[in-house]
Amino acid sequence: ESFSFFLKNKPRKTHIFAYLCPKQANSHRTMKVKIEESWRLRLQEEFDKPYFERLTAFVRNEYAMAHVLPPGSRIFYIFNACPFEKVKVVNSGKTLTPLPGNIRRLLFRPGRNPHPRLFSNIFQEIHQDLGKPVPASGNLDRWVEQGVFSLNSVLTVRAYKTGSHRNVGWENVHRCRHPQAQRGTGTVLVFMLWGNYAKAKKNLIDGKKHLILEAAHPSPRSAEHGFLGCKHFSKANAYLKSNGIQEIDW
Repeated sequence: ESFSFFLKNKPRKTHIFAYLCPKQANSHRTMKVKIEESWRLRLQEEFDKPYFERLTAFVRNEYAMAHVLPPGSRIFYIFNACPFEKVKVVNSGKTLTPLPGNIRRLLFRPGRNPHPRLFSNIFQEIHQDLGKPVPASGNLDRWVEQGVFSLNSVLTVRAYKTGSHRNVGWENVHRCRHPQAQRGTGTVLVFMLWGNYAKAKKNLIDGKKHLILEAAHPSPRSAEHGFLGCKHFSKANAYLKSNGIQEIDW
């Protein structure tokens, strides 16, 4: 028998279920995750490992018992919105913020509040770096559409409980889903590592092949200590252009 993993929405709460499906003869147990195909092909080996089965059971139970963010249908949204081959810029970050109004931080989308301080600092740096006006909306799906992939280490969290879903398995998926791991030899990427947590992932990246940009985190506590003035956005575009890749319209 094999597991198939899918998301099902009900009024007022999102549930995650796993169900048993008939298996083909001589096949091993396979976890089928509802995720964009180019990512599924590269992550299937990880999905089939015992820890991932335990992870899905944990997350499924959490959604049933508590207020968990994001909605179940959006856990893999970034993967579905930005196929593997489309990735140009990777922003590697921490675990998700546990505040419902800011959970769309995963995509730099702050929801109803268009400019909490974190995003204001990002927009301020873009304005100073490239001269672009600060946008009226914090919805930056257009970044994702152009190949900007925000790489969080943990994809779910209990509302108002920071770190509540750390060390249950998401970090393993984070390491294995890193675009660096399986890029073709002719493809270059830009990695924006903001904050010490992201910088610790530097050893996963081939610095001879890709551009690594490091800075302080854009949060209010640290932005003035190395993020503001880093000029990562112009540096990223210059690198993409020099390698014949379309620049990002930040």
